[in-house]
Amino acid sequence: MRAQTAWLVIFLGALAIALVMTPMARAVAVRVGMVDCPAPRKLHTRPIPLLGGLALYLAVLLALLIFEGRYNLPQLAGILAGATAISFLGIWDDRWGMRPLIKLAGQVLIAGAVMATGVTVSLFPWPILNLLVTLLWLVGITNAFNLIDNMDGLSGGIGAVAAAFFLLLAALNGQYLVGALAAAVLGACIGFLRYNFNPATIFMGDAGSLFLGFLMAVLGIKLRFPNNVAFVTWMVPVLVLGIPIFDTALVVLSRLRRGLNPLTTPGKDHLSHRLVRAGLTHREAVLTLYLAQVTLGVLAMFVAMAGALESYLIGGLVAGFALWALWRLEQPPFFEPPARR
Repeated sequence: MRAQTAWLVIFLGALAIALVMTPMARAVAVRVGMVDCPAPRKLHTRPIPLLGGLALYLAVLLALLIFEGRYNLPQLAGILAGATAISFLGIWDDRWGMRPLIKLAGQVLIAGAVMATGVTVSLFPWPILNLLVTLLWLVGITNAFNLIDNMDGLSGGIGAVAAAFFLLLAALNGQYLVGALAAAVLGACIGFLRYNFNPATIFMGDAGSLFLGFLMAVLGIKLRFPNNVAFVTWMVPVLVLGIPIFDTALVVLSRLRRGLNPLTTPGKDHLSHRLVRAGLTHREAVLTLYLAQVTLGVLAMFVAMAGALESYLIGGLVAGFALWALWRLEQPPFFEPPARR
């Protein structure tokens, strides 16, 4: 079976499984009481079932195991084992709650186990630095998708856009494993969005956002570019995952500036919330971020095929715009500082 045909089969399989499994997960969540209740810092006004992440997990896992088998089995087993562990860590947090530092420690242990299978970056001549960067990337992107899961359809849609670009990049560079994983994630996300787009009838919860972020981080590491150099191509996954990275930077820097703990302080201070505060509806804010992610994905495609001068020009312009946006989004109407007492 040709790679492109195999990826299409995996995509369709994950899509079909997600479409079937998500309503089942919703029913189970209601029966066992795993629902997200309204609260002042939340946007929904009625209890919404969780466990959508379980449907995402099963769609990806089953599509990969049933519909294709031409893999580097030890490494695929390590990736799927890590994804399973991170998903069940999220389920535990959704059901019983977990202290942030304990959850972070669990993510570090899972990332370390996956790194032991060979999932590491190769940017520097010093192995220890490569390992540290890999650990930071895996844990950082995993949590970035957890943080951006703050509005109906946002994390799943951003995941779908990113997976689509990873799939295109894999096809252009002959990366079979990356293409298969990306196809499975793309199908699962689209199937899940059928029930999660505004107004959502189910949330993915931490089980889904951590799982999705972990796989996105792995895809960014595993993607290789035989016709370009690492000095250039390190920017590609950063651009493909630009919106979650930017949202995380915005929230962390904003909370630190206000003297708040960025790990434990909830709030409506994410990029999506600020767009709504500026006048967009929830759907318009989510679609705007989809469009921004598509734009970054197109730039990533250009960088993947460009030379150093053109790539760093693009990277510099994006970085400059991001710095300006970080400043602008801290101003009205995007952000209103708390009134002084």
